[in-house]
Amino acid sequence: MRNRPALLAMGSLLAALWCGPAAASPDTVDFTDLTWTEIRNAVQGGDTTIILPVGGTEQSGPYIAVGKHDVRALLLARRIARAAGHALVAPVVAYVPEGGTSPRTSHMRFPGTISITPATFRALLSDAAESFRVQGFTRVVLIGDHGGYQKDLRMVADTLNHRWQAAGAHVLYVPAYYDVVPGAYATWLRQHGHAAEVGTHADLSDTALMLALDPALVRQQALRTAPLPTAAQGVYGGDPRRADAALGQVGADMQVNATVAAMQHDLTGRNSP
Repeated sequence: MRNRPALLAMGSLLAALWCGPAAASPDTVDFTDLTWTEIRNAVQGGDTTIILPVGGTEQSGPYIAVGKHDVRALLLARRIARAAGHALVAPVVAYVPEGGTSPRTSHMRFPGTISITPATFRALLSDAAESFRVQGFTRVVLIGDHGGYQKDLRMVADTLNHRWQAAGAHVLYVPAYYDVVPGAYATWLRQHGHAAEVGTHADLSDTALMLALDPALVRQQALRTAPLPTAAQGVYGGDPRRADAALGQVGADMQVNATVAAMQHDLTGRNSP
């Protein structure tokens, strides 16, 4: 009996060595970086919002990689999730309507673009949102980095909100995430000496945003020495050649702040008596 304390101490030590240290929760908001048990625990702990970022694979002129929208949507969704709190980020949707294939229209006229029909797109988003709802997520936030499918995002949100009325869940579509780019951000650029360089696609704002978030996707050396790109090259208006990361960070911050504000307003409105 005199050795019992020593035996107990030895037993505790062996148990600790056998079980190993308790695993810390990973510092991530990415749904795909978590195990199923970590996702279950996160939802049970109050992380009941999931952000569904929608990108798109399309040409963006000769100087921006075709994954532009996908990368931007994912990176900004991560920032939004951390700023808003209690949110995870779903895998980015890279397949979106980008034009017809027969005949080839819109961005589908260029190599590097992938397009699906609007009906397929809406069905994909609806099914994904439903899969999140049945796991316990009570709010699905839709943000879209491309202008062409914004009406489809709204339609999906309206349809699911009607369907989920008694389910204790809803979809929040945030048009401000996209609208700030051709709106407040374009206005800011014009007010700061870049009026002639703002266009509608692959222009100064598009390129600057990409430089702020993932400069590896911009062919900067070629861009600096290029003549003014044209619509035939996939650049619609404006001039991207003086874009830089500092300009882009302004727009990225606007997108994050506008989306977080919309999410907070959504919760305030729903929690009001």
